[in-house]
Amino acid sequence: MSGSGPRTGATPVVQRPRRRVLSDDVPSRPQFFASAIDGAPRWATGALAAAQAAVLSLLAIVLPAIAAFVATSADPTNEGVSWWRSVGVGASVWLLGHGMPTQVGGVTVTLVPLGVTLLAVCTCYASARRSGTATRTGFWAGVLAYVAFAVVVALLVGASPVACLRAAVGAAVVAGAGLGLGLLRRPEALSWRRLTRPVWTRAAVPVRVGAAAGVLVLALLVLAAALLTTLWVVAGRATIGDVVRGLGLDAVGGIVLAVAELAFVPNLVVWALAWLAGPGFAVGAGTSFAPDGVVAAPLPAVPMLGALPTPEAVGPATWGAPALLVLVGVLAGWYVHRRTTGGPWWSSAASVGVLGGVVAAAAAVLVTLASGGVGPGRMAHVGAQGWLVGLLVGAWVTAGAAVAALPADRAVRRRLVAGLRPASVATSDAMSDATSNRGGASGGPAARSDQGRRERSSSDTRQSSMS
Repeated sequence: MSGSGPRTGATPVVQRPRRRVLSDDVPSRPQFFASAIDGAPRWATGALAAAQAAVLSLLAIVLPAIAAFVATSADPTNEGVSWWRSVGVGASVWLLGHGMPTQVGGVTVTLVPLGVTLLAVCTCYASARRSGTATRTGFWAGVLAYVAFAVVVALLVGASPVACLRAAVGAAVVAGAGLGLGLLRRPEALSWRRLTRPVWTRAAVPVRVGAAAGVLVLALLVLAAALLTTLWVVAGRATIGDVVRGLGLDAVGGIVLAVAELAFVPNLVVWALAWLAGPGFAVGAGTSFAPDGVVAAPLPAVPMLGALPTPEAVGPATWGAPALLVLVGVLAGWYVHRRTTGGPWWSSAASVGVLGGVVAAAAAVLVTLASGGVGPGRMAHVGAQGWLVGLLVGAWVTAGAAVAALPADRAVRRRLVAGLRPASVATSDAMSDATSNRGGASGGPAARSDQGRRERSSSDTRQSSMS
């Protein structure tokens, strides 16, 4: 080895060739403004989501109609009937679910199948959640596209301009509800609380609490009506089976009938709500199904009608059906009390009033939508009176909420005591004055001598104090 020492210099750096990496230098936009379809504008994605929702819900109604036509095409009575007529029938039922009356054999049908309406709302929700864009542009483009689709279908079935207008309004409501809820479920969408914060922050506390309690009560009432409908179906299963066997349907006919009846099951649930409120409902003029009595008449051979209450099912146990609405109101009143504790004395009362108004309006709208006509003569009146049911539902719920919320509020109790105290004090003063007047008038010399002694005593006291 040589005598040279160890190296102390810097270690040489070996320059390695760099690898080429492809990168996107364009800054990415927030996901909220991203389109669900790459390269497509926001309005296009909204319109596409609405179009596929409309087509899907329409096919769900039209395909069973075509299947029924194919199953009965060999019948000599259907000779000369084209398959396009079945498509027109299915399209008319789809439009009926959007509020447009339809003509069946020269008879105007105005009863909206709420099952078709719910189907359309659900398809809009699913389509918007899967492929929509959570922007205002996408939402309004989707609503306009859905309305345009409904108007085109109405024109194809030969609807009048007034009927087309009703179809457009119904389609706007359906698309607005379904697409709006679906877009709110998108990952890039704002939460419902943040979206409605500008409205809620401007509203008074009683309005916010009453509206929230009203939505809660409405959900509980619909749940109670659905449970009651289930009990009716279970109780009337024998009658339903007899009607089905009497129709003698084949497999295809049974499926078509089942689909048709499912379209009107939500209507039966709303009728059950009218039954719980007290007025009940009617299936044909001259009939009445209420907790205090049943007035029946011959009904069409429809299996679902076999679930309606019979006269034997009505009795003292059903007379208290509205008490269930009062109980729901009590639960809502407790909710109001928990949310208004610590506020002014009138906050609970105002919240209960808003609660009753919201529930009454919602019940009236539901019952009105679930009522109409399905045929000539007696069958032109099916359902209940929306204004009456809404008024009674609001009254029962408001009564229960007031009983639970107002006495439990300490501020209300203090206000009540403060209002009663001046009146009680004034009453006691008036009674004492009247007693003294009566005593002075009837006392005679004894009363005057007592008064003289009191005056002399007071004068002696003043003199002694001066001295």
